[in-house]
Amino acid sequence: MDDRKIRPTNKPLTFRTTFRNAVYEALKRRGWRETEGDDWDLHWTEREWMSEVFDQVHLSSWQRVNHFRNQRELCRKDLMVKNLKRHKRQLQKDNCQAEAEAFNFWPLTYVLPGDYALFVEEFKRNPTSLWIMKPVGRAQGKGIFLFKHLKEIAKWKSDSRYNTENNDAETYVVQRYIANPYLVAGRKFDIRMYALVTSYQPLTVWLHRSGFCRFSSTRYSSSANTMADHTMHLTNVAIQKKSDSYDSDTGGKWGLRDLKLYLMSRYGPAMVDKLYYDIQMVVMRSLFSVQNVMMNDKHCFELYGFDIIFDDSFKVYVIEVNASPSMTANTKEDMDLKVELLSSAFDVLDLEGNLQGNELRVGGYDLIHKGIPIKQNGASQYSTMLGCDIPTGDHITRSTEKYLGSTVNGGAPEAEVVKGKAGKKDGSSARGSSSRRNSRAPGAT
Repeated sequence: MDDRKIRPTNKPLTFRTTFRNAVYEALKRRGWRETEGDDWDLHWTEREWMSEVFDQVHLSSWQRVNHFRNQRELCRKDLMVKNLKRHKRQLQKDNCQAEAEAFNFWPLTYVLPGDYALFVEEFKRNPTSLWIMKPVGRAQGKGIFLFKHLKEIAKWKSDSRYNTENNDAETYVVQRYIANPYLVAGRKFDIRMYALVTSYQPLTVWLHRSGFCRFSSTRYSSSANTMADHTMHLTNVAIQKKSDSYDSDTGGKWGLRDLKLYLMSRYGPAMVDKLYYDIQMVVMRSLFSVQNVMMNDKHCFELYGFDIIFDDSFKVYVIEVNASPSMTANTKEDMDLKVELLSSAFDVLDLEGNLQGNELRVGGYDLIHKGIPIKQNGASQYSTMLGCDIPTGDHITRSTEKYLGSTVNGGAPEAEVVKGKAGKKDGSSARGSSSRRNSRAPGAT
């Protein structure tokens, strides 16, 4: 690989992708040229391409691809939990007790069939708990079911899948179900939010301000006789679209900013800012857990879709992390959000060479970590910009002063940006999400 080779400036930027959704729309709007060959500057590809092709091709220094080789370390349900637990043990070993105690943001989880005996022991200790089974290799809610008695998984157990000696057994995770989720209009929801990682060494994370809540179409109940009702318990759009009460106008979604305003009107800014900062830290701690096992490569980046839920005491949980979050839109507002999300991500990647290296915000993305945490400057009333508006007049905010890092209590280094200024992106109009989602929560009257 010749790192000295510089991309020719007299040719238009090119992309390669098989997707025909918001990804394709965002790339075409930039004026980039599509190619089916290997002369691409950016390849938005399937995960399988990384394992089957990536190591077989020679890439020029400027070419970028949208996955890391071993993205499954964070994005497969069983491996995510394994890495979270491993990182927590390492923190305890390093005597970072306060940080280790913060690693409590996932439900109690066992991996089956390997942990079946351990799971049964825990089940018997807490016989009234509700549990949820999820296959690790499927998506869109497929294969998921809830149960409260061991006899209810008799069919699953009777198959050869539960035999630990069967190498072809389909791996499942079984988790204690979060039976007390926070509800809006009596309905359960989860949050889909996005983090762009451009490097793991140093860990560089851009968090997008926008996201959305996915609502169930049926009023929630934790009663045992509702366990088979997936439209009540699972918020996946693929599941909700099958419901007769699915709202096709909103897509069963509500903007992350709308949720923030709703919560502020009931609990005040300080409590909601803490909640949103807790959500941001769940994202960061999830990434910390895999930082040292990820195969970093300068050609790779990842746009993660984090699925988050919080309960009625505002405790935050990560449900799963997606390396290929859906970029198919089911409403115009959904398409606008995802095109802006992708366009700003391409701005951060900066294949055009417009950035200066001191950017703190690009479009809807705020830089929250670059080797050390980046805190909000003192003029901001918020600990995180998650859920805040995306400025429509200024596309970029830059730092005007350097920030200093220091290690606090043996934990991660801290940093604080003292000042920042906004400025329009060179050579292009400022972007911003001018559309607003329906401020009424799905299902509310």
